[in-house]
Amino acid sequence: MAIVNIHEAKTHFSHLINQALKGDEIIIAKSGVPLVKLTPYEQQKTVRKGGQLKGILTIGKDFDDPLPKELLEGFYGEGTE
Repeated sequence: MAIVNIHEAKTHFSHLINQALKGDEIIIAKSGVPLVKLTPYEQQKTVRKGGQLKGILTIGKDFDDPLPKELLEGFYGEGTE
């Protein structure tokens, strides 16, 4: 554990971040009184689950069939085949 004053923390901030990332506990103090702890950020992992739209959303059986010629011409212009 390292306790550093605010002035020293400002001067050596990058170094202190690297120490914290390596697992060292860094405490920043003012006049010897601990104020904050510098710790690595940990992304919260959320478990994804499916099925929220079951019974609400339906996908037609022809969903991945080729698009009609008229619709393709609207995207790409005349003569699309």
